[in-house]
Amino acid sequence: MLDVEAIRRDFPILSREIHGRRLVYFDNAASTLKPVQVIEAIADFYKKHYANVHRGFHTLSQEASQMYEEAHETLAKFINAYSWDEVVFVSNTTEGLNLVAYAWGLYNIREGDEIVVTVMDHHSSMLPWRRIAEIKRARVRYVGVTQEGYLDYDQLNEVITEKTRVVAFPIASNVLGTINDVKVIVKRAREVGALVVADGAQSVPHVPTNVRELGVDFLAFSGHKMLGPTGSGVLWGRKDVLQELRPFKVGGDTIRDVTLDDVTWLEPPWRFEAGTPNIEAGIGLAKAAEYLMKIGMENVRQHEVELVRYTLKRLVEELGSEVRYYGPRNPEDKTGVVAFNIRGLHFHIVAQALDYLGIAVRSGMHCAHPLHYALRISHEDSPPAEIPQSVDERLRRFGSVRASFYIYNTKEEVDYFIGALTFILMVREQLKTKPVSAVCTGT
Repeated sequence: MLDVEAIRRDFPILSREIHGRRLVYFDNAASTLKPVQVIEAIADFYKKHYANVHRGFHTLSQEASQMYEEAHETLAKFINAYSWDEVVFVSNTTEGLNLVAYAWGLYNIREGDEIVVTVMDHHSSMLPWRRIAEIKRARVRYVGVTQEGYLDYDQLNEVITEKTRVVAFPIASNVLGTINDVKVIVKRAREVGALVVADGAQSVPHVPTNVRELGVDFLAFSGHKMLGPTGSGVLWGRKDVLQELRPFKVGGDTIRDVTLDDVTWLEPPWRFEAGTPNIEAGIGLAKAAEYLMKIGMENVRQHEVELVRYTLKRLVEELGSEVRYYGPRNPEDKTGVVAFNIRGLHFHIVAQALDYLGIAVRSGMHCAHPLHYALRISHEDSPPAEIPQSVDERLRRFGSVRASFYIYNTKEEVDYFIGALTFILMVREQLKTKPVSAVCTGT
C-alpha cells in the first residue's frame, strides 16, 4: 500500500489554503498535481542542459538529445512497449488521437466505410473521427451505454460489421470511471479487420498498462494527468502500423532528406514529432513515470479502489437519496472517479460551494456531452425526456459534479468532503437564492 503521507510531502501545492482552508484537490481526472521531482527535473534541464535536440554536435545539444531520447525509453518501459521507437511524444491525448485520425484515416477510410465510437467517448476521441467521416463520406456508428454506466456489449457486436474500418473507444470513462473490457472490444474488432484506437487518458495514470497485452493498434494518453507537465503526452503505436503512416505534421526534424521533387522521412517516432519539441515536458513526463513506477501502479490502483469504496459507502449511508450517483457501484469496475448531483441544486453551484470550503472538483459535462444526454444526467429530479434543441438550455440543465482521486488523497479528505456535502444539503435552499460566498464564507 502507498505511504500517502510521504507522497503528500512531495507536492508543495497541497500546503496551500483556499478561502482559509487547507486545499483538498479532487480534480485529478482533469489534471494531477506535480511532485517536486518533476518540477526539479524541468528546472535542472533549463539551468544546466538546455539546447535544441537533434540539431547540434555541441555538448549541450548532445546532452539535451540524449535526455529527450531517454525519456522515450522511460515511457516505453512504463507501458511495456516492445521498443522506444513505438513511443511518439505529443502535446496531449487530443493531439495523439488526431494524429491517428488524420495520418491513418485520410488515407485508409473510403466512402461508405464505417467508423465505430462509443457514447462514452471524450470529445477528443469522438470528434476527430467524425471529422474524417465528414471528409471521406463515411459513416460514424455509436455503441451505447447502459443505465448502470457500462458499455453495451450486445450493441457492440451489432454495430461492428464487415464495413467497420476503425473502432475507437476509451479504456476508462472520464465521467463514470467505468473501465471497459478491452479484450472483448479488440476481439470483435479483429473479427472484421478494423483498426483499434484506444483513449488511455483516464486509464494509463490509474491502472497498470501493458500494451503487449492490450492488443490495440494505438494508445494515446496525456502527461499532465499522471503527474507530468502540461503539454506532454504519448501516442503509442504498433511498429508495423507506425511504419505505414504518413506524417500528420511536416517540417523540421521529420525528414532525412528533401529535394525539390521528393522527401525521405525519418523513421518513427521522429517523423511524427515535427519542429522543435517540448523537450522539457518530455523530460518531466519521464520523471513522472519514474515516480509512478517506483510507487507501483498496482498500489496506485488499489489506493483508488479503496478511496472509491469508502466514498460510496459514506455517500449511501449518510446522504442517501439526496445525492444521485452515476456509474458502476462496484469500485473494482471503475477508476477513482465519483460523479454525482445533489437533488435540486445546480452542479455549478455545488462545485462553487465546495470551492469555498477548500475542495476542488469539476462541474459540467466534462467534455462528454453525448454521455450526459444519453443517461439524462442532470441535477433536476425530472430531466427532459427529449433533448432540448437549444444549446443554452442543454448546457444549463445537463451536467454533474465530479470528484476524482489520486495517490495523494486520503480518507480524511473524503471525510471532510462528506461533511461539506452534508453542510451544502443543510443550506441548499439558501444556495438557490443567495450568492455562494454569502452562504459558505465563515463556516
